[in-house]
Amino acid sequence: MSVRFDGQVAIVTGAGNGLGKSHALELAARGAKVVVNDLGGARDGSGASSEAAQAVVREIESNGGEAIAHGANVANYAEVEDMVQQAMNKWGRVDILINNAGILRDKTFAKMELADFQLVMDVHVMGSVNCTKAVWEIMRAQNYGRIVMTTSSSGMYGNFGQSNYGAAKMAVLGLMNTLVLEGAKYDIRVNALAPTAGTRMTEDLMPPEVLAMLTPESVTAGALTLCQKDAPNRFILCAGAGGYASTRLFETAGTFISTEEQSPEAVIASWDKICDQSGQAELASGAGQTEKFLTMAMTNAQPA
Repeated sequence: MSVRFDGQVAIVTGAGNGLGKSHALELAARGAKVVVNDLGGARDGSGASSEAAQAVVREIESNGGEAIAHGANVANYAEVEDMVQQAMNKWGRVDILINNAGILRDKTFAKMELADFQLVMDVHVMGSVNCTKAVWEIMRAQNYGRIVMTTSSSGMYGNFGQSNYGAAKMAVLGLMNTLVLEGAKYDIRVNALAPTAGTRMTEDLMPPEVLAMLTPESVTAGALTLCQKDAPNRFILCAGAGGYASTRLFETAGTFISTEEQSPEAVIASWDKICDQSGQAELASGAGQTEKFLTMAMTNAQPA
């Protein structure tokens, strides 16, 4: 099977360098018309320049593709709206959105200024919200859309000195989970990519020989898998250095404690049953947990 994006329009945020650039180039190589978004700021979000995005556009065009650059700050909804409108004016549709833009402001929580926490949340979380909101009605109207959130092992498992980044990267998974439910009948599929790659975000965290293995290109194959026509839905794909895995959230079957017996002591006494993984399952929505607990309660109810 050959994955192609002919006739489709893709927006890739943070596409001036690193992962976003790799995603944009490969989408274009496979036929997509691409909006190369990049504010052109530094790794910490400071500054702005259009040169990086323009360079990617020139590269795409030199290879026979179509692309436009836009310097929208994803944390600013008005700028994002303008970017999407320019795509619509030029090509009349938006099929793919890869929410890739991000910044780092790493410090331990004890030393972190709240402004640094807020800025990272604004770019990663509200940036994903803003871009998704700006294309959502377009995708609903055309009954087609593929959206990729960029999450991280730092959010799913934690990473020292990244409380802001980790919180943001878990938040986009919560956004994904609900958008999957709301977009399903419009064939809008929403997935998440958890990349490990050597980019300017990680260049001073790893030795050169390790960075050489963690190429952005080895992650891009996964990104394109999540935004092609036959993409899964609500899938977290982890990718790096040629390795691929999935992360899933499971809930144990649990146990029931009657109203009369409920106490911290009873919960502690039931801890092994609460943690027993033999009957664990992936829930389709938050309502599934409520249904499970109510079923337990009704099953164990004493007859009147």
